[in-house]
Amino acid sequence: MSQTSPGDDPRIPRRLRHPLVWIAVVVLLTAILAWVVLTVTADVRAQERQDALAPFYQPPDPLPDVAPGTILRSEPLGVTVAGGSALRILYMSQQGDGTPRVASGMVFVPERPAPAAGRPVVAWAHGTIGLGDQCAPSRLEDPTAKIPWIEQMMSLGWLVTATDYAGLGTPGESGYLISADESRDVINSVRAARSISGVSAGKRWIVWGHSQGGHSALATAHAARSYAPELPLIGVAAAAPAAQLPMLMDLEWDTANAWVIGSDVAGTWPAFYPELTRSQVLTPNGENHWENILNACIEEAGLVALFRQDVLGQNFFQQSPWDVPAWRARITENTAVAPPAGVPLFIGQSTTDQVVLPSTTAAVVKDWCAAGSRIATMWISDVTHQQTAITIGPSAIQWMAQAWRSGAMPDSCGLPLPVTPAMPPAN
Repeated sequence: MSQTSPGDDPRIPRRLRHPLVWIAVVVLLTAILAWVVLTVTADVRAQERQDALAPFYQPPDPLPDVAPGTILRSEPLGVTVAGGSALRILYMSQQGDGTPRVASGMVFVPERPAPAAGRPVVAWAHGTIGLGDQCAPSRLEDPTAKIPWIEQMMSLGWLVTATDYAGLGTPGESGYLISADESRDVINSVRAARSISGVSAGKRWIVWGHSQGGHSALATAHAARSYAPELPLIGVAAAAPAAQLPMLMDLEWDTANAWVIGSDVAGTWPAFYPELTRSQVLTPNGENHWENILNACIEEAGLVALFRQDVLGQNFFQQSPWDVPAWRARITENTAVAPPAGVPLFIGQSTTDQVVLPSTTAAVVKDWCAAGSRIATMWISDVTHQQTAITIGPSAIQWMAQAWRSGAMPDSCGLPLPVTPAMPPAN
């Protein structure tokens, strides 16, 4: 009985009969299968890792009656940091109304001997990364990948705290872009570090944040003196800060960015502000998909946002939330205001940023300089929003080193702005 090869079978189109075509098909199918196996395996391993970490992030029930900043739990972070060591922490914090919350985070401790007054402290406030628990920085497999300047701080003997913010990694809603909540999580991370035996955290500190974390840092500048008078805040550094919420909302409500930032805002604010409802501002597509985007980490959320806005032509918001009075009031409430006199600022911004628009940062600099703030600015170009803090990190560290010395700080307020400041939206 004779055998036929694929090249002889009349049922197969002629263009597919050549042996090399079959080899190519087999190679392609093998590659696809390998990719699927690797992806599934990676997902399974990631989920196993999150399951193993989960008990650490579960707060005591009931919550203990202890002061904000009290450490509830700590353990080695499990990563190598040149010049120091790292801890994962669970600590007490508060909402803006005083309601107790539990936040997680990290503390990076330099190996250099501590000075008599304790180590200088830098409180890092991270940017938008997604609100799924797996997105929390302290839960990541490589939590220092996006903060490469951490080792430079270790070499200088600075202790670094890094809050995840309450509700990210821990139970409950995140106070995303809610000034009072975020600032208390940042401040209480410093208190928490000071309560850890042997790390020798000093009282003087600087807050440094990016994007959402820039919003947190500027809110912290305003809140620190009244909320934590025992901790002298000597400087505030912010990269691409989400400072001008009215302008950002008004300029970007119908862009792909609205799917990411809007999902986090619309998904969390109604839990804190009962007068706000999603139906007031979301399209039907937004109503159907906000939760999936909110629970995804930033890379996946960004791809979904681009697909829905730019490919499918779907808007997240039916109108700018600024145009809805109830939402406008809360947006105004959570917009940064100039810090108290005597607190120097460093603000870095890319002129090509497509997320935190440079015109909104220029408006902040213009208005706060006019109000008497002392601001050192660093304008860069050809850098994405995501890379801004990484790019300007070394310059921010130089500025911080000068702040520790308590000398005269640089002031860029007399210099021309490289972009035209955005105009406030109509009321």
